[in-house]
Amino acid sequence: MAWRIVVGLKDGVTDARGERVRREIGHHLGIELQNVRTLDVYTVDALLSEEEVEAAALGPFSDPVIQEVAINRPLAHDFDILIEVGFRPGVTDNVGRTAREAIQYLTGRKFQGGEGVYTSTQYLLTGGVDKEAAEKIAAGFLANGLIQRWNILSADELDPAMGVPVTVPKVTSDVQPVVQAMDLNVADEQLLKLSRDGMLALNLEEMKTLQAYAADPEVRQARAAVGLGADLTDVELEALAQTWSEHCKHKIFSARIEYTDETGKQETINSLFKTYIVGATRDIRAKLGEKDFCLSVFKDNAGVIRFNDDWSLVFKVETHNSPSALDPYGGALTGIVGVNRDPFGTGLGARLIFNTDVFCFASPFYDKPLPPRLLHPRRIFEGVVEGVEHGGNKSGVPTVNGSIVFDERFAGKPLVYCGTAAIMPARIGERLCHEKKAQVGDHIIMTGGRIGKDGIHGATFSSEELHEGSPVTAVQIGDPITQRRMFDFLTIARDRGLYSSITDNGAGGLSSSVGEMGEDTGGFELHLDRAPLKYPGLQPWEILISEAQERMTLAVPPHNLEAFMALAAEMDVEATDLGVFNDSGYFHCLYEGKTVCYLSMEFIHEGVPQMVIPARWEPKQLSEPELAQPADYNATLKGLLGRLDICSKESVVRRYDHEVQAGTVIKPLVGVANDGPSDAAVFRPLFDSFEGVVVSHGICPSYSDIDTYHMMACAIDEGLRNYVAVGGDVEHVAGLDNFCWCDPVKSEKTPDGEYKAAQLVRANKALYDYCTALGVPLISGKDSMKNDYQIGDTKISIPPTVLFSVIGKIEDVRQAVSMDVKRPGDLVYLLGVTRDELGGSEYYASQGQLGKNVPKVDAGYALDLYKALNRAQREGLIASCHDLSDGGLAVALAEKAFAGGFGIRAELGKVKTDGALREDKILFSESQSRLLVTVRPEKRAGFEALFAGRDAALIGEVTEAPVVEILGTQGQKLVSADINQLKEAWQAPLREL
Repeated sequence: MAWRIVVGLKDGVTDARGERVRREIGHHLGIELQNVRTLDVYTVDALLSEEEVEAAALGPFSDPVIQEVAINRPLAHDFDILIEVGFRPGVTDNVGRTAREAIQYLTGRKFQGGEGVYTSTQYLLTGGVDKEAAEKIAAGFLANGLIQRWNILSADELDPAMGVPVTVPKVTSDVQPVVQAMDLNVADEQLLKLSRDGMLALNLEEMKTLQAYAADPEVRQARAAVGLGADLTDVELEALAQTWSEHCKHKIFSARIEYTDETGKQETINSLFKTYIVGATRDIRAKLGEKDFCLSVFKDNAGVIRFNDDWSLVFKVETHNSPSALDPYGGALTGIVGVNRDPFGTGLGARLIFNTDVFCFASPFYDKPLPPRLLHPRRIFEGVVEGVEHGGNKSGVPTVNGSIVFDERFAGKPLVYCGTAAIMPARIGERLCHEKKAQVGDHIIMTGGRIGKDGIHGATFSSEELHEGSPVTAVQIGDPITQRRMFDFLTIARDRGLYSSITDNGAGGLSSSVGEMGEDTGGFELHLDRAPLKYPGLQPWEILISEAQERMTLAVPPHNLEAFMALAAEMDVEATDLGVFNDSGYFHCLYEGKTVCYLSMEFIHEGVPQMVIPARWEPKQLSEPELAQPADYNATLKGLLGRLDICSKESVVRRYDHEVQAGTVIKPLVGVANDGPSDAAVFRPLFDSFEGVVVSHGICPSYSDIDTYHMMACAIDEGLRNYVAVGGDVEHVAGLDNFCWCDPVKSEKTPDGEYKAAQLVRANKALYDYCTALGVPLISGKDSMKNDYQIGDTKISIPPTVLFSVIGKIEDVRQAVSMDVKRPGDLVYLLGVTRDELGGSEYYASQGQLGKNVPKVDAGYALDLYKALNRAQREGLIASCHDLSDGGLAVALAEKAFAGGFGIRAELGKVKTDGALREDKILFSESQSRLLVTVRPEKRAGFEALFAGRDAALIGEVTEAPVVEILGTQGQKLVSADINQLKEAWQAPLREL
């Protein structure tokens, strides 16, 4: 029988969750409720005794001090409407899985097949709400219909015996596995229909390539030898679609691009990736020579650089935009636990040390009508933040750095960047830990979670714009607890040398992981029917491409197989032998002993035709706005501090654990009250050394509206500027590029594709130019190329956006520098030159303007300045350092002052400018390569000697009085504002989110 255990707070105990829900319903839906209370429900579908169920209810399921429980009877009372929300059948239920494990520990016996625990939440609404309003509340806020179901009852409909009728949301299926033959000998229109209806995301040329492959006599002969007919099977078609997807194959970055610049000069670029990204790293490494610290780039799940002689540093940043648009919580949770697997599965494995997250949203206060299928930006904001919070915090990995960017165009698709760094032993025994290779005869072992329908077509779904047919099954929900247990097991297996190679089951699942590892040996034999499933009813092709989470694939030598499986059993981690790697030359899958997929390894990995993309650059005809100088600079500064791209993100930061592992030295929030905005994070990964890791990033999509070349240059400079601000060594630093673009392929849907492709080319040219000039090798990256929403005539495309992440080393974390002023009397210096560069700035945006003078970067100048700053930091000459970015000098002065709890007096007449500038432009210009530093008076001589011949202007001093005072070029008082008022303006906008 199914048991229902209901857990709720005792009368008189504040229901904080219910109160938050009440407030949010009022905000999101305009429905004001008197009260909301919440109850947790566990539906236990297992053969248990009443005593066992009661022990679970009163033990692990509840806190007897503040909670009460009811078994097979309702706890709900004194309400108008009850809404119970639970997961749909087959959707991962992490709490239910944990509850099942708790009962197993309690009873000492395992659940049998078909038994389980399923969770739901009851919301008790009071305040004149009817069923129509309750339906709006359930569908519009409490639940996501893609993955959740709900039941609505009025008080008089509540079953006095059981409460809500018992429904067990488990998948039952009498569907028999069927492998279908797919006839590709059809007209072009039918080929495209097959691709579209099957969510294959393949174009006509690609479909015709498959058609020609299936018709090849040699291919047919080889297929006949293993019992296959001439037609490709659905398993083969799905494997090819996954492998050839934009998400996995990066076809746009590999395309041949016919580029025409503004002068009409034509250029053929054979792969943006090879030309500019790989090319930059190749040229930088050649220049570094013996000082080259890159160990593994572009060939594994993450990039690897040298940390010291005994340890290596691993870093990867991924995007999870499309799933987060459909299910913000599940999509973002999967994003963070998924990227955790990338560094862990790099080389022979690494220990995770920190996460970094960057989100791009439309305003949470968005008040325009939303097109179909789009969730409100606030709901996306809250779901993404919570998903990444749960994934990171429950994995025991600190979140040490991040940012949030706002633009209305992210309403179509949010951008969710999740990154993870890890530390890896330089060697495991005699093997270099950053190297791995599957061997012929190694067993294919899958460990961790089980396979379900979640994540099916995730790779191909992410290769298209969001549209009305975007599949529910693309959404996954990660389970950080299961994943952490798997990581602990695999770390021991690594140290015992039990496997040859490891990778994660990310996009494409087994198709991707086994397919890629099989390239080491030249083939494999994979038995799909051996794979453990969450529930019955999956077809063979679904087993192959499902992206259900928490899974890794390993190559285990035969002589280690018994020891590997025994260790898995000992640590309660599921591990399954699915087949062997061989040198057959074939991607070979079987189901119940019969071949269902037999593709040439060369064809599946190299057969995709190269795209040819036209690109034409035509600069926009822009002009500088004619604005009057502000009448009230105090009000203008406060207004800028309150803009969403500048204001405090503390309400988000505080939800993430940045202290776990006890290695975080410079934290996300710093200063006298630990609430000032840190420029970068410093982490100490080894407790027997003061060596540290520095991580930062740059992102400035607003500049793309003028020129993506300079947007890219500014993102690189911002990332490096933040890095050196805290003390990162500019000569031991690597970069990681994440491109998120709107569709750049010209078509009927994208008539401006040539311009968008040219924007992509210009960004890549800047990436090469500035990384080589600054000496920053690129070690990894990712692109997400279809960030558009299109339903009917409505199309929303994101601004071209690149997140440039920076990671490197600080020799001694005790020399790290934070951004907050430290003491009155310290001297304030502005490093760098201020120019008339407000195009795309926050100041212009606050006036509804764009401008044309986008900030430009002088790489040689910047590098010399950053090297000098590093020397000053090592010599102890710098008391504080803060970069200038959004909002320019005025915002940086305010942030440094209120973070430190002291005032600053500054004079604009002493600022080094490029020609005569108006005072508002000096204050709010976003010129690059500038930093504000404070210096003790007794160290002035040493500091000025070190910066002799460089631009280091003494513009003011730190004051005891808590006031930011800024004098104009003629000595007049422009700004005189109390730092507490400035901080309030900065903290208020997102405080309640």
